[in-house]
Order: sequence, then C-alpha cells, then structure tokens
Amino acid sequence: MEAIQAPSPTGCLGQARGLIELPKLLIGFPELVKQARGRGQRILVLPGYGASDGSTSVLRAYLRLLGYRPIGWGLGRNGGEVADLLPAVVKRLESLVREEGSPIRMIGWSLGGYLAREAARERPQAVHQVITLGSPVIGGPKYTAVAGAYRRRGVDLDAIEAAVEARNRQPLETRITAIYSRSDGIVAWQACIDQHAPNVEHVEVDTTHIGLGFSPAVFRIIAARLAR
Repeated sequence: MEAIQAPSPTGCLGQARGLIELPKLLIGFPELVKQARGRGQRILVLPGYGASDGSTSVLRAYLRLLGYRPIGWGLGRNGGEVADLLPAVVKRLESLVREEGSPIRMIGWSLGGYLAREAARERPQAVHQVITLGSPVIGGPKYTAVAGAYRRRGVDLDAIEAAVEARNRQPLETRITAIYSRSDGIVAWQACIDQHAPNVEHVEVDTTHIGLGFSPAVFRIIAARLAR
C-alpha cells in the first residue's frame, strides 16, 4: 500500500472554507427535503476530535426533518481519549437499544466515526448501520494534522497504529458507509479507506473536513444510505 502522509498542520487554515457549504445547504434545501424519509428510527450522532454535540446540530436537525430521531452522544467535548470514550459510547449505545428494543444507527464525524465503528465491532447486534465522515480507520491520529501535537505530548503513534491495525483484523459485521474527501486537510484521505472489512462502502465527495458536516452532497448520501 502507498505510504500515507499526514496533512500539514498549516493545512488546517484552509479547512475553514468548508463553511461555504452552509449557504449551499440553504440553496439546496428544496431538494434535500425531498430525500427518502425515515420512520422514527433512532440515530446516535458522534462528534469529532475537539468537538461536542454542538458541531453536529445542523446534521441532526436535517435528520429530524427527514423523520428520524437523532440524538447527540451527551459526553461533552471529544478529547480524543479513545480508551475512556469507547466504553462510554458502548454504554450509551446499550442504553438506547434497551429503550428502543431494536438495533440503532450511528453516524460519526472524524474520530466520532472511528468510535462508532469500534462500538459496532464490540456490540454488532446493537448497531444496524454506521456512517462515517472523514474518519481515520488506519493509524489513529498518526495520519492526521494533529499528529505533531500527540508526539509533543510523548504519545507513541506507532504503538497506536499497531493497536488500531490489530482491532481491524477482528471481524466487523455491521454495514458501514465511509464518506471521505481528497480535499480533507485534517485527516489523510487514504487513512479513511478500510482495507479489511468486506462490507464497507467508500463514497468520495469534494469538500473539506469541516465541510463534511454541512455539505448538501454529504447530506444526500446520508439520506440515501439510511433509507436502504
């Protein structure tokens, strides 16, 4: 496999142009509201590294408009501590499944998508479907723009990459849709490609990492995959 290069931290500055997706949402609203509708299915939505439920409010509002029942993860800011966050996400997932009496859907942005996948790996009977947005499934933070910050804290990124690879070799039964962009300046797009699980559909879009949470193209893909 071709060597993956982490995006430069300076590339983060250009990611703000993803906010141009917001006016595109308004322009595309008449088409977006015509997408396939849900029937009240519960969807757990997980934010990315450094973000909280506020970052996914636009996406959740759209899902409610389509007739789904999205809910934030309720764990505050995503600080990136996967070892602590994953058990909390699994606990949240199990609680929702008990309430619903059936498997639920999960959508995760960036690191939130990785956590959604791993929760589904641990509790496959609890998750009907996972959709990830620019989520690194290879290397953990190693191939992201924050890799340098982790190294300065003394984090062994090679050890994390090896641990992620070991988990990837465990069966992932849940159906996954992985949305990614080559214009992503936060996560190397190659790190979003799952070479292990056979039931992962990769869908490429043209937007920034920030834009993944507001893009009308992404919203159309999400609506279509949820309706399958």
